[in-house]
Amino acid sequence: MGEADEPKKSVLAQASEDAMVADTMGGRMHVRWDETAQATPHGQIVFFAEFLSTAGVFDRWVQACPLRYSSPNASSARDVLGTLMLGILAGSKRYAHIAGVRGDAVAAKALGLDGMVSEDSVRRALKAMDPQASEPWMRQALMASVRDALDRPWVLDLDATIKPLYGHQEGAEVGYNPHKPGRPSHVLHAFWIGNLRLVLDAVLTPGKQHTSGHGLAAMARLLDELGDKAPALVRGDCGYGNEDVIEVCEQRGLPYLLRLRRTANVKRLVERLFRREDWTHATEASQGWQAIEDELRLSGWSRARRVVVLRRRIRHDLALTVNKRGKGKPEGDQLVLALPHDEVQDNTQVWEYTVLVTNARYDITAIGQLYRDRCDCENGFDELKNQWGWGGFTTHDMHRSQITARAVALIYNWWSWYVRAANPSARREALTSRPLLLAAVGRASSSGGQTTLYLTPMHAEPGLIKSMIANVHAAIRHVRQAAEQLPKIDRWATLLAYICQRIVGQTALPIPPPALVAPGCCGF
Repeated sequence: MGEADEPKKSVLAQASEDAMVADTMGGRMHVRWDETAQATPHGQIVFFAEFLSTAGVFDRWVQACPLRYSSPNASSARDVLGTLMLGILAGSKRYAHIAGVRGDAVAAKALGLDGMVSEDSVRRALKAMDPQASEPWMRQALMASVRDALDRPWVLDLDATIKPLYGHQEGAEVGYNPHKPGRPSHVLHAFWIGNLRLVLDAVLTPGKQHTSGHGLAAMARLLDELGDKAPALVRGDCGYGNEDVIEVCEQRGLPYLLRLRRTANVKRLVERLFRREDWTHATEASQGWQAIEDELRLSGWSRARRVVVLRRRIRHDLALTVNKRGKGKPEGDQLVLALPHDEVQDNTQVWEYTVLVTNARYDITAIGQLYRDRCDCENGFDELKNQWGWGGFTTHDMHRSQITARAVALIYNWWSWYVRAANPSARREALTSRPLLLAAVGRASSSGGQTTLYLTPMHAEPGLIKSMIANVHAAIRHVRQAAEQLPKIDRWATLLAYICQRIVGQTALPIPPPALVAPGCCGF
C-alpha cells in the first residue's frame, strides 16, 4: 500500500474510534463518543451554586484568597478554588482525582469559572500562597460558615484524628496510631460543634504531636474569636483531660467535661469507688451505665476537682482476643481467640469504665448522657475522613495539607447547611446526600443568550429530590425577600437563621444550669 493511502487509513481509524459496537448482555449497542457535548454527571450543582450565590459566601472566599501570581497566564483564584470545591464535593481524596471533574464545563459555568483547571494547577496555586496569609484566610472562612448559628447554647468537642502517611512528607512522624501502629502520620486537631455536626477549625500537626498541648494555642485563639458566642460546654477525650485545658476553661468561666487517662491515681480512685454501694441504677435510658461521683486531685493539679465515674457490665457472650508470640515467626504475634468458661462468666463481672472530670453543675445522670452523646462527634470524624477528603490531599509540605484540611471542612460545612435546607427533618451523610442532591445527568443547550439545563436523575426517588430542591428554593426566596426590605442585611446570617428555625428534633442540653435551659441550636 502506497503513501497516497495513508490519509485514508487515518480517516478510517478515526471513524472506527468514534463509532464502536459493544455486544452487551442486553444485546448489541452502537456507541459514539461526543467530547464536545455540554454535559455533566453533577447536574444538581446548579442548585448548590445558587445557594452559595444568594449568600455570597463563595465569592467572599475567592475575593479574600491570598493567591498572587506573577505570570499573567496563570489560573485565576476563582478557577482554582472552584475546581477544588467541585473535586471535594464529588468525593475526591487526592489531587489526582480532580482529573475526574476536569471536563465538566456545565459545572464550571454554574460556578462562574472560565474553566476547570488541572490537578497540577491546583497544587501549584496552593503552593504559591503565603502561609502567613493563607492561615487567617482559611480560619476566618471556617468561622464565618458557622458563627451566625451559635446564638443558642452549643457544645465544643475537642478531638484529634490520625492521618496515616505513605511517603516522605514533612511532619511524617511515628506517634500514637491505634489503627496502624508504627505508621508515620499527621494529626488533625479538630474543633467540632457537637450539636450542629460542623467544623470550627482543624489544625494539622506532625504525628508525634497528638496531645492537647499542641492544640491548646489554637483552642485559646478560637475561644477569643468566638467572643460572646462561647460554648455552653467544652467536651473532650482523654487527650484533653489535663490541667492545661482545664485551666483555659476555668479562667474563661466555661463548663467542661473531659475524660481522664487511666493513670495510677485514677485507677486507685476507681478501685475505691467500685466498693461503694451508692452507684446509680443501670437503666435502658442510661444504656446500662451506672455512675458515681467524688473528688480527685491528681499529681500536678492545683486543687481537687469533681469527677464522675461511669461503669457498665460487659456481656457474657463477648469473646476475648489475646496476642501470643508465634513460634518461628519473629516478625509478629498470633491472634488467639479466648472464650471464657461458663462457670467463670457466671461468677465474674467484667466492667468497662470511664472517668470524667467536670465543673458543670449537671446532675450525675445528665453527665453520663452528655458524654455518651460525644459518639456523634466520632461519627462526624468518620464521615470527614472516609466520605470527604480528610484522609487525603497530602503533599510533601504541610502548608498545603493544612489548607486542604480546612478547605474540606469549609466545603463540608456549606454542603451540610445546604442539605439541611433541603431536608430539615433529618441529617444525611455524604453517601446519601450526594446521590440525592448532587448527582444527575445534565445536558446544557444554549440559544438566544440563554442556557437550558436538562436534568435526568438516576436516583430511585425523583419526587423526593424535587421536593427537597423546593425546600432550598423556599430558603432562597426568604433571603431575597428580606434583602429587598432590608438591603444591608447579612444574607448568610439570614439564611442560617431560616434553616435553624426549620430543623426538627433540637438537641437540648440538660438542666439545671439556668444559662443552659434553652435548647441547643439546631440539633444537626
